[in-house]
Amino acid sequence: MFIASVLGKFTTSRIIVYHCFFKRKYSNSNQIFINGKSYEVDSWTNVTPKIISYIGKNLHLQKSHPLSLLRERITNFFYFHYKNNRDVYRRDQIDSSHYPVFHQVEGVRLFLRHELFSLNPDAEGSIDVFEKGVRTETKQEVHTYDAARVVEYSLKSSLTALVRHLFGQNAEVRWVDAYFPFTHPSFELEMKFNGEWMELLGCGVLEHQTLVKAGVEDKIGWAFGIGLERLAMILYNIPDIRLFWSTDPGFLNQFNVSDINTNVKYKPISIYPPCPNDISFWLPGNADEFSDNDFYDLVRTVAGDVVEQVNLVDKFYHPKKKLYSRTYRIVYRHMEKTLTQEEVNKVHRLVEEAAERSLEVKIR
Repeated sequence: MFIASVLGKFTTSRIIVYHCFFKRKYSNSNQIFINGKSYEVDSWTNVTPKIISYIGKNLHLQKSHPLSLLRERITNFFYFHYKNNRDVYRRDQIDSSHYPVFHQVEGVRLFLRHELFSLNPDAEGSIDVFEKGVRTETKQEVHTYDAARVVEYSLKSSLTALVRHLFGQNAEVRWVDAYFPFTHPSFELEMKFNGEWMELLGCGVLEHQTLVKAGVEDKIGWAFGIGLERLAMILYNIPDIRLFWSTDPGFLNQFNVSDINTNVKYKPISIYPPCPNDISFWLPGNADEFSDNDFYDLVRTVAGDVVEQVNLVDKFYHPKKKLYSRTYRIVYRHMEKTLTQEEVNKVHRLVEEAAERSLEVKIR
């Protein structure tokens, strides 16, 4: 099983473009620059400066990002079951569920003749993989009907299991015939969500000529592609696809979990700007005797709902003073108005005073 994490490494050879019907509208130069290299612009070029600006963001690799959590869950599923990266651009409509840059995971599973028997041991000796036949709606001209059916069964059962692994065993799914240039037959997997059928992924039996060109003409297999954003929006209740590109701690910190399988549900954040303030103090005794949760509770009690996040950002031991230190970042944000720094400072000072009084720490 080969899993391609089609995400983030935005090189020219990896850019997928669709509907390439316009010429040089976005540049006065005959060259574009990607990762420090220049490339000639031709009549097929439709990558805009805005799209190029997303190069290197690597959302799928950022700790505590919902796309990173989902990527790990998908790859862990396939590694567990089979023991075995690209960037994507598409011109698309503009709304809360479409964006010109998205992240995709792709996978391929290939079989030699004897490996098909492991899926259907009763068929050993009776299945031929290849023939000189005719192409139909259900198979390629080089594949026998029996081999095509076994591969299709493997494909559908594996991807159905993935969806139910992510969304629960009661997820209602259905298969729809489709067309893709590199697979035949091809399918889309849909899941019922909020009473409507929603496409989750595309897949199919790999076109044999693709394998021939790759030097593995003695194999048969299937492939799939999954867009992470749409799955993550469903899985985590994220209402707007633009949020994935947010650097707002109010969004990102909601996905700071120790277990990637945690059932996180996004909570809307304020439209008003955050005001982060740090607090540093010496602990009264041994670090093992201090509880972060005690400090979190104190902040909630003193500052109330104007606190959006509290995170430990630094800790160290001072060998000369023989004291332990903690630094926390408190993000203040009001749901109904913009907080001034003066207002935040007053609340922050109350938190410092309460920490010194109740936790016996010493503000640094």
